[in-house]
Amino acid sequence: MDNAVLTLCYDGTMKIGTLAISTPGLADGVVGTSSVLLGGKYLIATRALAERSAAIFKKMSLVSLNTILSEGEALRVYSTLLDKVRNPRSESKSQKFRDGIRNQGRL
Repeated sequence: MDNAVLTLCYDGTMKIGTLAISTPGLADGVVGTSSVLLGGKYLIATRALAERSAAIFKKMSLVSLNTILSEGEALRVYSTLLDKVRNPRSESKSQKFRDGIRNQGRL
């Protein structure tokens, strides 16, 4: 998406969980506006993940969290995954992989 990021965090089968939305801050280091839209479990972790996602990608972020992990553990695990997604080294590896697949068809 050009204007937003959708993040689904779940264990096992894909299910919508607690849903939060966040906008990025206007300046670096400033947290934007965020709110929990739906759900009652893991309110803090879901809102924190939405704020983190909005800050990382500098786009409006919608996050769903449905997990069997404890709230603290879920926040740690899924925050780590968000960091891996934004890591430029991971990006360059995945780009090399995609380029390799494209080139295989030409060989």
